[in-house]
Amino acid sequence: MIESLTLDQLRILVTVSDEGGFGAAGRALGRVQSAISQSIRALEDNQGVELFDRSRQRPVLTPVGRVLVEQARAILASAQRFEAIAAGTRQGLEASLTLAIDPLVPTEPLIDSMRALRDRFPDLPVSFFTEGLGGAERRLRSGSASLAFCLLLPTVPDDLMAYPLMDRRLIPVAAAEHPLARLARPLSRDDLHAHIQLVLSDALGAEGPNYGVISSRVWRFVDIARRLDFLLAGFGWCRMPPYLVDQHLAAGRLKALDLSGDAPSRAETLPIYAAHMRNRPLGRAGSWLLDDLRQRLTP
Repeated sequence: MIESLTLDQLRILVTVSDEGGFGAAGRALGRVQSAISQSIRALEDNQGVELFDRSRQRPVLTPVGRVLVEQARAILASAQRFEAIAAGTRQGLEASLTLAIDPLVPTEPLIDSMRALRDRFPDLPVSFFTEGLGGAERRLRSGSASLAFCLLLPTVPDDLMAYPLMDRRLIPVAAAEHPLARLARPLSRDDLHAHIQLVLSDALGAEGPNYGVISSRVWRFVDIARRLDFLLAGFGWCRMPPYLVDQHLAAGRLKALDLSGDAPSRAETLPIYAAHMRNRPLGRAGSWLLDDLRQRLTP
């Protein structure tokens, strides 16, 4: 019965398996052999299974015993994490860290800091949310994320503490067979205006923000990977971060557009911020991550 199952019994089970016998397990745990044998027998009786074959000189795990030993290891590891999270919370560490990331923010520059965070706080649960533009900022305000990596357009709101991390260059591109890609000259506003622009938008707004929108015909996307699919299929043009399109440019599937004519150059470079609510200071892990990112990414 589950009510009679204890962590101590599971610890003894794992130790007997690892040490190869009841006597060795007793020595490892500082207990007499009879206490080890009694605990295993009680566990078997309560669960109605035979964990060890005792017909040999040394006990050998039965098939169900081998399975349950691995389950016991998982339960003990979870219990250790439970205790670690509780201990960390007593010391001011967040119970968990939730990060919200705008879709235009690349993952690669964050990886080293996230790896360092994992090493510094190995038991800290971390969650990530990536939605349409504006989603990260919205999660901060709702309290469902404590730290965001996001664009803040047109300006940084007064209720946020924002720290510049990097600038992202955006490349105007279209599929190689798209009419705009075939024009062997700098493009004008009229050229762009006549073709569908693939715009990244807010998940909750049908219209969404209009920063950088030039064309009169607009298709809006929440998922940047989905927008890339339609871009490659030749449905329209847009500005994309290099990390998503460099391989397609090199392979000839996409072509960079020359906007040096009278087409507006606005939004070709976007600042990426780390941000949190001004009235909700970060916990130990969030503050540590923010400091590490700023040291790595800002001049």
